[in-house]
Amino acid sequence: MQGILKSFISFSKSQRIGLVLLFAIAISIPWLESLVYFSEAVVNEKERALWLSKQAVIDSMKLEQKQYKPKLYPFNPNFITDFKGYQLGMSVAEIDRLLAYRKQNKFVNSATEFQQVTQVSDSLLKTMAPYFKFPDWVTKSQKRGGHFTTYEPAKATTVKKRDINEASKEDLMQVYGIGDKISDRILQQKEKLGAFVSMEQLQDVWGLSPEVIQQLHTRFEVQSVAKIKKINVNSATVKELTQFPFFQYETAKAVVVHRSMKGDIKIEDLANIKGFPVDKIKIIALYLEF
Repeated sequence: MQGILKSFISFSKSQRIGLVLLFAIAISIPWLESLVYFSEAVVNEKERALWLSKQAVIDSMKLEQKQYKPKLYPFNPNFITDFKGYQLGMSVAEIDRLLAYRKQNKFVNSATEFQQVTQVSDSLLKTMAPYFKFPDWVTKSQKRGGHFTTYEPAKATTVKKRDINEASKEDLMQVYGIGDKISDRILQQKEKLGAFVSMEQLQDVWGLSPEVIQQLHTRFEVQSVAKIKKINVNSATVKELTQFPFFQYETAKAVVVHRSMKGDIKIEDLANIKGFPVDKIKIIALYLEF
């Protein structure tokens, strides 16, 4: 001990201060470690208490998620998409069988036919069938041998065609494949234009498949166009032109630029306007005044 003290005294003042500081640090390290550990323990305990207080809510939400089932509404099984079929529990093969059947322009008209085509199990059919909604003419038609006959579009020669511009919502919904929303879209498109001038315009109605359009052709035709709304292509502003269903902003702007540079537009000038939908010129021209 005396030797240590002699050695310590023999050091310079700065060396002795350094040794004292080193000694103090060595002593304080374990104390600091215990303090940090204690602080972390307090924080962890608080977090654990908070987590436990929320655990009941978390468990409840997990349980609800497991028990959640998408709410089903009545639907026509002929128009089941891949995603819809997946939601209903159908396999890829079962969905593909239905889609292949529909590509032949055939329709299932009962739950029994649906099972025969798709080969779904009895248990799956039991959960799906209560939501099947077939058109009124199917549900009211006479059963033959316990099964509905396969639907075939009526021949044009046996049906007296009606004016598409006079068709009501109920008239449109008589067509197989047209429901509440699609019939509204057809009527809204007609309202924008005042009247259809060609049955080809039904192709612009979102949601109408080629098969349904073909059926519309067998029942309806354009018989009157007196109510069409015309727009003067040589005086209308860009804003007024964009409200015309056939014109997007860029097309409307191109029309105004063309007439400002080259004078009044004539029907033969339409094809020379940048971005003009030339494939529909014959139809569009009927809605324009020159």
